[in-house]
Order: sequence, then structure tokens, then C-alpha cells
Amino acid sequence: MRQHDFRRFLNALGDLNPAQIEQAQTKIMDLRRKTEVISEIEARTNQENSCPSCGIDRRQKWGRTRTGIQRYRCQSCGKTYSGRTGSVISRIHRPDLFLVALRDMLGTSTPRSVRALARQLGLNKYTVWRWRMLALSIIQHREATAFSGIIEADETYQRESRKGSREWVRHFADPQNVPQPPRPRWEDFTTKGLKMMRGLSKWQLPILTVADRGGARLLQRLPNRQSATLERAMEPLMPKDAVLCSDGANGYATVAATGGIEHVVVGTKPGTRVTAGCYHIQNVNSLHARYDKFIKPFCGPATKNLNLYIRWLEARLAGIGPTDVIRAS
Repeated sequence: MRQHDFRRFLNALGDLNPAQIEQAQTKIMDLRRKTEVISEIEARTNQENSCPSCGIDRRQKWGRTRTGIQRYRCQSCGKTYSGRTGSVISRIHRPDLFLVALRDMLGTSTPRSVRALARQLGLNKYTVWRWRMLALSIIQHREATAFSGIIEADETYQRESRKGSREWVRHFADPQNVPQPPRPRWEDFTTKGLKMMRGLSKWQLPILTVADRGGARLLQRLPNRQSATLERAMEPLMPKDAVLCSDGANGYATVAATGGIEHVVVGTKPGTRVTAGCYHIQNVNSLHARYDKFIKPFCGPATKNLNLYIRWLEARLAGIGPTDVIRAS
């Protein structure tokens, strides 16, 4: 818009009635949302001036893409590129709506279901699902967490889920060549009268939770409940001058004995949960409660995606924002 047209537009704002002002505010908010994500994408290009094809830093502006992002042309190889070239989000046609989906994932409120978010954005539910998986693939790469001081460790458990699996369908289609899966379907517990096992079953997947008093936290899915697996996961996390607080699991005792680390075992019954006034595992118990509250609305995510959901929770706890995800893409 030319400058004199913009001044005429500003002067005309005083003649708007309240209903028109509301409509104008809604339109401006939509434009600000689009401008924000475009600014973040173009900031990537400003930081990395070289051409992604040849690496030469000689470029000229070459119009804009259909999403409004500045396009450049390399004066060396002649190829055009933008801030999204070579990024994970390069093929998203609505980056402004993708930013809304990120805010829903990483905001302070509970994330909405895929269907509810799709209805709000006017998109297909499978598009929103792919966007969510794409965002999780971006934030799943984390730096090693450093622990110190009093370190608390415990495990929580997530029931195995075979969502999206076709194993029973393949078995029913060709029972001669496809063996029956070893696990029953969840509907069999009601239709066939199967009884749930009390306590931990072989279908419960362990998730190691570690926290220290400085605020460092870690959630890590373990492949099994063997003590050797727990030892391998804990060894790189424990500095020599730390104090380990845990329950009486053998794996923790072995890690402490091998590394010469002081180990305090706390109980699970009232009166035994705190030792010497400062040794307890209440921080990881609080982490378990946060995990349960976060994972409950998803009604048991597929086990193949469980690591992504764990990293999603860690990102929310760490305060990672939508713009951080776009920069990391």
C-alpha cells in the first residue's frame, strides 16, 4: 500500500461503528498471526545468508512466495530459495495455521484433541495430525541433561498400545500364514470376559523419571524392566559427588555401588517417605502426576509414538515456545 493510501486508511478508522471496529480487529489479528510466522522464517534466512545449494553468499531478492515469504535468487548458481528451503516445514502451505497448532501444543492450557483443533482451523483432521507429528519430530532432539546434588529417580508405567496396528486384521484375513498376536485386543476384556491382571503386567512399559533439586528433569522410556537396563540408563546421569534417592529397586543400588555414590533408599508407606528431613522422591512423584495428567486425554497413545509424547511433555515443562520450534526446523 502506498503511503498516501495508508494515511487515508488511518483517517477512515474514525468513521467506523463498533461492529466494524470488531471486524477490523479480527482481520488485523489474523494478519499479525501471519506476519509473526513469516518474520520467524525470514529470520532464518538473515542468519544464514549463503545459498543452500552452492553455499555462496551472493543473493538478490526475487519476489515472494505465495505464502508471503521473501524469495531470493543466488547470483552464483541461479537457484531460488527462501527461509523454508531445506527445513522440515518447507512443504506446509499454511504456516500461519501451523503456528496456531504449535501454540495449542506448547501453551499453558491442555492441548485439544486433533478433531477439535481441526474444526477450529477448518482443516482435515489428518492434516492436523501430520502437523502434530511433524512438530514432535522437531522437538524430539534434546540436549543431554546434567544432574547434580540430590538426585531422585523412580519409574512410572504406560500401558502398551497398538493403535494403528493391523496385526489382528492380517491374522483374521490369513490365519494359516499369519499367527495370532500374543496380546489380546482390549475389546476382548469385555466381550470375552477376560480379567485384567492386578499390578504390573508384561504389557506395562517402564518410563524412567529423574529429577534433582535444581530443576533438571528427565523422562526416558525403557525397553524392559530388567535391572541391567535400568543400570545402563542411570550410569551416564550420575556424577560422582551426587546423592541418589530412590526406592529399593536393585538397579539403583547397583549403580550407586558401582560408581561409589551415596544412596538413600526411601519407603512408600507413610512415615518412611522422607529420610533425615531432606531425602525423598517427591519431585519425581510430582513428575509422575504431571505425566498422568498430560497423557490421559490421549487415551493411550500408540507405543511407537510414546517417545514423541514424552518429549512433548518435556518441552512443555521446559517452556519451549512455538517460535523456538520454527527456528529449530
